[in-house]
Amino acid sequence: VRAGIVPDPTTGSILPPIYETATYVLPEVGQDKGFDYTRSSNPTRQVLEENLAAIESADHAISFASGMAAVDACLKLLASGDHVVCGDDVYGGVTRHFDNVLSFYGLQFTYVDTTDPEAVRSAMTPKTRMLWIETPTNPLLKVTDMEAMVAVAREHGILLGVDSTFATPVFLRPLEFGADIVMHSTTKYLSGHNQIIGGVLATNSREIYDKMKFIQKTIGAVSSPFDCWLNLSGLKTLHLRMQRHEESAMQVATFLESHAKIERVLYPGLPSHPQHAVAKAQMSG
Repeated sequence: VRAGIVPDPTTGSILPPIYETATYVLPEVGQDKGFDYTRSSNPTRQVLEENLAAIESADHAISFASGMAAVDACLKLLASGDHVVCGDDVYGGVTRHFDNVLSFYGLQFTYVDTTDPEAVRSAMTPKTRMLWIETPTNPLLKVTDMEAMVAVAREHGILLGVDSTFATPVFLRPLEFGADIVMHSTTKYLSGHNQIIGGVLATNSREIYDKMKFIQKTIGAVSSPFDCWLNLSGLKTLHLRMQRHEESAMQVATFLESHAKIERVLYPGLPSHPQHAVAKAQMSG
Protein backbone atom coordinates (compact mmCIF):
# COMPACT_ATOMS: atom_id res chain seq x y z
CA VAL A 1 0.00 0.00 0.00
CA ARG A 2 3.01 2.32 0.08
CA ALA A 3 4.02 1.75 -3.54
CA GLY A 4 4.99 5.04 -5.14
CA ILE A 5 4.99 6.85 -1.80
CA VAL A 6 8.41 8.23 -0.85
CA PRO A 7 9.38 10.98 1.61
CA ASP A 8 8.99 14.46 0.15
CA PRO A 9 12.51 15.57 -0.92
CA THR A 10 11.92 19.17 0.21
CA THR A 11 10.41 18.72 3.66
CA GLY A 12 10.91 15.06 4.47
CA SER A 13 7.16 14.56 4.87
CA ILE A 14 6.31 10.85 4.85
CA LEU A 15 3.04 11.60 3.05
CA PRO A 16 2.87 13.05 -0.47
CA PRO A 17 1.94 16.74 -0.58
CA ILE A 18 -1.18 17.97 -2.34
CA TYR A 19 0.25 19.79 -5.35
CA GLU A 20 -2.62 22.19 -6.06
CA THR A 21 -1.01 23.91 -9.01
CA ALA A 22 -1.96 24.34 -12.64
CA THR A 23 1.49 25.09 -14.04
CA TYR A 24 5.16 24.57 -13.16
CA VAL A 25 8.29 26.69 -13.57
CA LEU A 26 10.54 25.44 -16.38
CA PRO A 27 14.31 25.61 -15.69
CA GLU A 28 14.95 26.36 -19.36
CA VAL A 29 12.83 26.90 -22.44
CA GLY A 30 11.71 23.49 -23.66
CA GLN A 31 12.86 21.77 -20.46
CA ASP A 32 10.86 20.69 -17.42
CA LYS A 33 11.30 18.66 -14.24
CA GLY A 34 8.79 16.05 -15.34
CA PHE A 35 5.78 18.34 -15.05
CA ASP A 36 4.63 21.33 -17.07
CA TYR A 37 0.82 21.46 -16.85
CA THR A 38 -1.44 19.59 -14.44
CA ARG A 39 -3.82 18.46 -17.17
CA SER A 40 -0.86 16.44 -18.49
CA SER A 41 0.58 15.29 -15.17
CA ASN A 42 0.72 16.18 -11.50
CA PRO A 43 3.02 14.88 -8.72
CA THR A 44 0.16 13.87 -6.41
CA ARG A 45 -1.67 12.13 -9.23
CA GLN A 46 1.53 10.35 -10.26
CA VAL A 47 1.93 8.89 -6.77
CA LEU A 48 -1.67 7.64 -6.84
CA GLU A 49 -1.19 6.10 -10.28
CA GLU A 50 1.97 4.28 -9.19
CA ASN A 51 0.16 3.05 -6.09
CA LEU A 52 -2.88 1.84 -8.05
CA ALA A 53 -0.67 0.10 -10.62
CA ALA A 54 1.14 -1.80 -7.88
CA ILE A 55 -2.10 -2.86 -6.18
CA GLU A 56 -3.51 -4.06 -9.52
CA SER A 57 -0.22 -5.80 -10.47
CA ALA A 58 -0.11 -3.57 -13.56
CA ASP A 59 2.75 -1.86 -15.32
CA HIS A 60 0.72 1.31 -15.86
CA ALA A 61 -2.28 3.08 -14.36
CA ILE A 62 -4.08 6.32 -15.23
CA SER A 63 -6.26 8.18 -12.74
CA PHE A 64 -9.41 9.82 -14.14
CA ALA A 65 -11.97 12.33 -12.88
CA SER A 66 -14.64 9.59 -12.75
CA GLY A 67 -15.20 5.96 -13.61
CA MET A 68 -17.23 7.00 -16.64
CA ALA A 69 -14.40 9.25 -17.83
CA ALA A 70 -12.15 6.19 -17.66
CA VAL A 71 -14.66 4.09 -19.63
CA ASP A 72 -14.97 6.85 -22.24
CA ALA A 73 -11.20 7.06 -22.69
CA CYS A 74 -11.00 3.30 -23.08
CA LEU A 75 -13.66 3.26 -25.80
CA LYS A 76 -11.86 6.09 -27.59
CA LEU A 77 -9.22 3.54 -28.50
CA LEU A 78 -11.73 2.46 -31.16
CA ALA A 79 -12.84 4.09 -34.40
CA SER A 80 -16.15 4.84 -36.06
CA GLY A 81 -17.64 1.64 -37.46
CA ASP A 82 -16.06 -0.61 -34.83
CA HIS A 83 -18.23 -3.07 -32.92
CA VAL A 84 -18.16 -3.82 -29.19
CA VAL A 85 -19.57 -6.89 -27.45
CA CYS A 86 -20.64 -5.87 -23.95
CA GLY A 87 -22.10 -7.67 -20.96
CA ASP A 88 -25.86 -7.34 -20.55
CA ASP A 89 -25.72 -6.52 -16.84
CA VAL A 90 -23.07 -3.82 -16.69
CA TYR A 91 -23.39 -0.56 -14.75
CA GLY A 92 -26.30 1.49 -16.10
CA GLY A 93 -24.11 4.52 -16.74
CA VAL A 94 -22.06 2.45 -19.17
CA THR A 95 -25.02 1.38 -21.30
CA ARG A 96 -26.38 4.92 -21.20
CA HIS A 97 -23.07 6.25 -22.50
CA PHE A 98 -22.72 3.53 -25.13
CA ASP A 99 -26.27 3.82 -26.48
CA ASN A 100 -26.91 7.56 -26.14
CA VAL A 101 -23.48 9.06 -26.79
CA LEU A 102 -20.92 6.78 -28.42
CA SER A 103 -23.41 5.21 -30.83
CA PHE A 104 -23.84 8.63 -32.43
CA TYR A 105 -20.13 8.59 -33.28
CA GLY A 106 -20.34 5.33 -35.20
CA LEU A 107 -19.59 2.71 -32.56
CA GLN A 108 -21.90 -0.32 -32.53
CA PHE A 109 -22.81 -2.36 -29.44
CA THR A 110 -24.23 -5.82 -28.80
CA TYR A 111 -25.21 -6.86 -25.28
CA VAL A 112 -24.93 -10.51 -24.25
CA ASP A 113 -24.79 -12.66 -21.14
CA THR A 114 -21.04 -12.93 -20.62
CA THR A 115 -21.48 -15.86 -18.24
CA ASP A 116 -22.17 -17.85 -21.44
CA PRO A 117 -18.97 -18.00 -23.55
CA GLU A 118 -20.85 -19.37 -26.58
CA ALA A 119 -23.25 -16.42 -26.50
CA VAL A 120 -20.23 -14.12 -26.53
CA ARG A 121 -18.70 -15.98 -29.48
CA SER A 122 -21.99 -15.81 -31.39
CA ALA A 123 -22.11 -12.03 -30.94
CA MET A 124 -18.75 -11.48 -32.63
CA THR A 125 -18.66 -9.86 -36.07
CA PRO A 126 -15.83 -9.02 -38.48
CA LYS A 127 -15.99 -5.47 -37.09
CA THR A 128 -15.74 -6.43 -33.42
CA ARG A 129 -12.75 -4.75 -31.81
CA MET A 130 -13.46 -4.97 -28.08
CA LEU A 131 -15.10 -7.21 -25.50
CA TRP A 132 -16.23 -5.26 -22.43
CA ILE A 133 -17.21 -7.22 -19.34
CA GLU A 134 -17.96 -6.54 -15.71
CA THR A 135 -17.37 -9.11 -12.99
CA PRO A 136 -19.05 -9.29 -10.59
CA THR A 137 -21.74 -7.24 -12.30
CA ASN A 138 -23.65 -4.27 -10.96
CA PRO A 139 -26.35 -4.90 -9.85
CA LEU A 140 -27.06 -8.65 -10.24
CA LEU A 141 -23.60 -9.89 -9.20
CA LYS A 142 -23.14 -12.21 -12.17
CA VAL A 143 -19.62 -13.64 -12.30
CA THR A 144 -17.92 -14.02 -15.67
CA ASP A 145 -15.26 -16.66 -16.25
CA MET A 146 -12.10 -14.64 -16.90
CA GLU A 147 -10.18 -17.46 -18.56
CA ALA A 148 -13.06 -18.10 -20.97
CA MET A 149 -13.32 -14.41 -21.92
CA VAL A 150 -9.58 -14.12 -22.46
CA ALA A 151 -9.78 -17.15 -24.75
CA VAL A 152 -12.63 -15.61 -26.78
CA ALA A 153 -10.81 -12.28 -27.08
CA ARG A 154 -7.61 -13.98 -28.24
CA GLU A 155 -9.51 -16.11 -30.77
CA HIS A 156 -10.83 -12.97 -32.41
CA GLY A 157 -7.80 -10.74 -31.91
CA ILE A 158 -9.69 -8.08 -29.98
CA LEU A 159 -9.17 -6.07 -26.81
CA LEU A 160 -10.61 -7.29 -23.53
CA GLY A 161 -11.64 -4.60 -21.06
CA VAL A 162 -12.81 -5.54 -17.56
CA ASP A 163 -14.70 -3.41 -15.06
CA SER A 164 -13.50 -4.90 -11.77
CA THR A 165 -14.98 -2.26 -9.48
CA PHE A 166 -16.97 -4.63 -7.28
CA ALA A 167 -14.14 -7.14 -6.85
CA THR A 168 -11.28 -4.68 -6.36
CA PRO A 169 -7.69 -5.91 -6.76
CA VAL A 170 -8.01 -7.51 -3.33
CA PHE A 171 -10.27 -10.24 -4.71
CA LEU A 172 -9.53 -10.25 -8.45
CA ARG A 173 -6.76 -9.05 -10.77
CA PRO A 174 -7.99 -9.40 -14.38
CA LEU A 175 -4.61 -8.54 -15.92
CA GLU A 176 -3.15 -11.69 -14.38
CA PHE A 177 -5.66 -13.71 -16.43
CA GLY A 178 -4.65 -11.93 -19.64
CA ALA A 179 -7.09 -9.01 -19.86
CA ASP A 180 -5.78 -5.99 -21.75
CA ILE A 181 -7.36 -3.26 -19.64
CA VAL A 182 -8.93 -3.16 -16.19
CA MET A 183 -11.16 -0.33 -15.02
CA HIS A 184 -12.29 0.68 -11.55
CA SER A 185 -14.61 3.35 -10.30
CA THR A 186 -12.41 4.55 -7.44
CA THR A 187 -15.52 6.27 -6.10
CA LYS A 188 -16.49 2.94 -4.59
CA TYR A 189 -14.25 0.59 -2.62
CA LEU A 190 -10.83 1.89 -3.71
CA SER A 191 -11.28 5.27 -2.02
CA GLY A 192 -13.74 3.82 0.46
CA HIS A 193 -14.99 6.89 2.31
CA ASN A 194 -17.64 8.41 0.02
CA GLN A 195 -15.51 11.53 -0.43
CA ILE A 196 -14.48 11.52 -4.09
CA ILE A 197 -15.56 10.73 -7.62
CA GLY A 198 -12.84 8.97 -9.59
CA GLY A 199 -11.80 6.22 -11.96
CA VAL A 200 -8.69 4.35 -13.04
CA LEU A 201 -7.53 2.38 -16.06
CA ALA A 202 -4.68 -0.11 -15.66
CA THR A 203 -2.80 -2.08 -18.30
CA ASN A 204 0.43 -3.96 -18.92
CA SER A 205 0.66 -2.69 -22.50
CA ARG A 206 2.83 0.37 -23.06
CA GLU A 207 1.11 0.98 -26.39
CA ILE A 208 -2.36 0.98 -24.85
CA TYR A 209 -1.15 3.13 -21.96
CA ASP A 210 0.37 5.74 -24.27
CA LYS A 211 -2.83 5.96 -26.31
CA MET A 212 -5.09 6.28 -23.28
CA LYS A 213 -2.76 8.80 -21.64
CA PHE A 214 -2.84 10.92 -24.80
CA ILE A 215 -6.64 10.74 -24.85
CA GLN A 216 -6.82 11.79 -21.20
CA LYS A 217 -4.40 14.68 -21.68
CA THR A 218 -6.30 15.85 -24.74
CA ILE A 219 -9.81 15.79 -23.26
CA GLY A 220 -8.71 16.79 -19.74
CA ALA A 221 -10.50 14.05 -17.80
CA VAL A 222 -8.04 14.16 -14.90
CA SER A 223 -8.58 13.68 -11.19
CA SER A 224 -7.80 16.67 -8.99
CA PRO A 225 -4.72 16.64 -6.74
CA PHE A 226 -6.91 16.77 -3.63
CA ASP A 227 -9.07 13.86 -4.82
CA CYS A 228 -5.90 11.89 -5.54
CA TRP A 229 -4.63 12.57 -2.03
CA LEU A 230 -7.95 11.46 -0.51
CA ASN A 231 -7.86 8.32 -2.65
CA LEU A 232 -4.36 7.52 -1.43
CA SER A 233 -5.58 7.86 2.13
CA GLY A 234 -8.42 5.43 1.48
CA LEU A 235 -6.21 2.85 -0.21
CA LYS A 236 -4.25 2.34 3.01
CA THR A 237 -7.18 0.48 4.52
CA LEU A 238 -8.45 -1.23 1.34
CA HIS A 239 -7.45 -4.77 2.33
CA LEU A 240 -8.88 -4.44 5.83
CA ARG A 241 -12.11 -2.93 4.57
CA MET A 242 -12.62 -5.59 1.91
CA GLN A 243 -12.09 -8.37 4.43
CA ARG A 244 -14.77 -6.87 6.65
CA HIS A 245 -17.09 -6.31 3.66
CA GLU A 246 -16.69 -9.97 2.76
CA GLU A 247 -17.44 -11.16 6.29
CA SER A 248 -20.46 -8.89 6.68
CA ALA A 249 -21.87 -9.69 3.24
CA MET A 250 -21.72 -13.43 3.87
CA GLN A 251 -23.51 -13.05 7.19
CA VAL A 252 -26.25 -10.92 5.63
CA ALA A 253 -26.61 -13.21 2.60
CA THR A 254 -26.79 -16.34 4.75
CA PHE A 255 -29.40 -14.77 7.02
CA LEU A 256 -31.54 -13.59 4.11
CA GLU A 257 -31.34 -16.92 2.27
CA SER A 258 -32.78 -18.70 5.30
CA HIS A 259 -35.55 -16.13 5.80
CA ALA A 260 -39.06 -17.36 5.03
CA LYS A 261 -40.03 -14.17 3.22
CA ILE A 262 -37.00 -14.09 0.92
CA GLU A 263 -37.40 -15.92 -2.38
CA ARG A 264 -33.83 -15.71 -3.66
CA VAL A 265 -30.49 -14.19 -2.70
CA LEU A 266 -27.95 -13.25 -5.37
CA TYR A 267 -24.51 -13.43 -3.79
CA PRO A 268 -21.51 -15.22 -5.37
CA GLY A 269 -20.29 -16.44 -2.00
CA LEU A 270 -23.36 -18.63 -1.55
CA PRO A 271 -23.26 -22.17 -3.01
CA SER A 272 -26.72 -21.46 -4.48
CA HIS A 273 -25.36 -18.73 -6.75
CA PRO A 274 -25.25 -19.84 -10.44
CA GLN A 275 -21.60 -18.85 -10.79
CA HIS A 276 -20.44 -19.79 -7.29
CA ALA A 277 -17.88 -22.26 -8.65
CA VAL A 278 -16.44 -19.66 -11.03
CA ALA A 279 -16.21 -17.08 -8.27
CA LYS A 280 -14.52 -19.56 -5.95
CA ALA A 281 -12.01 -20.54 -8.63
CA GLN A 282 -10.93 -17.08 -9.80
CA MET A 283 -11.56 -14.76 -6.85
CA SER A 284 -9.72 -14.70 -3.55
CA GLY A 285 -12.80 -13.53 -1.68
